[in-house]
Amino acid sequence: MKERTPFPPVFWVANGIEILERFAYYGIYFGFGIYMEYLGYSRAQLGFVQSIFLFLSYVIPVISGTFADRYGFKKVLIISYLAYLPSILLLIFTKTYSGIVLTMLSIGLAAGIFKPLIAGTVRAVSDPTNKTLGFGIFYAMVNVGASLGPIIAGRLRAISWNYAFLAAAIGIGLMLLITIFFYEEPKREIEGATLKGKFRDIGIALSDVKFSVFLVLLGLFFWLPFWAFFNLCAIFVDRNVDTAQLYLNLKSVFGTSFANFFSHEDEEGVRRVLGETISHTGYIIIVLQVFISRIFEKFPALPSFLVGIFAAAVGLVILGLAHVSVPALIFLGIFFFAVGEMISSPRIQEYITWIAPKEKAGLYMGANFLAVGIGGATSGVIYTTLYGHFRDLNHPDYVWYVLAAHCILAILVLLIFKKVAGEFKEQEE
Repeated sequence: MKERTPFPPVFWVANGIEILERFAYYGIYFGFGIYMEYLGYSRAQLGFVQSIFLFLSYVIPVISGTFADRYGFKKVLIISYLAYLPSILLLIFTKTYSGIVLTMLSIGLAAGIFKPLIAGTVRAVSDPTNKTLGFGIFYAMVNVGASLGPIIAGRLRAISWNYAFLAAAIGIGLMLLITIFFYEEPKREIEGATLKGKFRDIGIALSDVKFSVFLVLLGLFFWLPFWAFFNLCAIFVDRNVDTAQLYLNLKSVFGTSFANFFSHEDEEGVRRVLGETISHTGYIIIVLQVFISRIFEKFPALPSFLVGIFAAAVGLVILGLAHVSVPALIFLGIFFFAVGEMISSPRIQEYITWIAPKEKAGLYMGANFLAVGIGGATSGVIYTTLYGHFRDLNHPDYVWYVLAAHCILAILVLLIFKKVAGEFKEQEE
């Protein structure tokens, strides 16, 4: 076995930038439903903002990598920060609905420009001896930032929402300084791709009708409920679960200091867990992803993917039960959903890589962003609005049962697709 090549300094710089960007992105995103309600906007209005935000965040990367190849990662990184920083700061000053929509559009655009650049850096400075470790470190850093962002932002918004936005802006400002002074453009072969060529390539991938239908099904039956969980979990916990009891649960297991870190004292002097501090899967993924991956790497990708969807569905049902029974079930529900995410998300991306003709693997993975974008674009306008309807009926838990049924339907639809259209043939090494 060849000795592993050491990573150059830019690898560690890039991963540090990734932590800060995910800190800012998820620090804003996870608490945004709570913020919109604080401002008095409806769940339908919130759902529209969530949808356009996620759509831009995951469709723009389809083309932004082309600009990075032409002009360099460093220049495009700086451009993304110059879109990010004023947009986040604008959240401090704009409270009108139109202003918030335009601001979140700008943040989604900036995030979409940024998204492929650090992964591209990791790929550029990795080789066969260290690529698995390199992407493992990168994925861990994504989840470190995604865990810290909601926790810190949640603590700060308990004092003032402006402090939470300012913390995210400081994170972007640090990214800008680190990139200017420490990020060195990685050496790589420039493909010389043009935007016109990129759209032509995507058209080639989507001309495979079977693959295109598969992407639409993934968007509507996997990514849609996936994003609906992240859109709703924080506001559901914060508004529809006994967060005072959750505080006591954390205190009894981990002690007062730990519980205090995830909570705040309300106007009546009662300590309550802050919804966004616990309503994500990042901390579970950091601990268990390698273990889960080791188990499921022994099984075929598509069956494993469907098992992951089922585990997520179980978690969604348990989330609903936390409203009508024991509040601590919220932790179990998030855990099961996280297990489902850890099984399904990596395996479906691996599957798409391996069903692509070898010379088109990059095209197929780029087209996969469109499936994620379809799910993101429909998640808010459908499920956040539906949550508002059920909440008005005093049954907010119903949204989780509907989502769970959606996941079970996804399993059936994908099995029918496999039966009717036939299994994709995985490519050989």
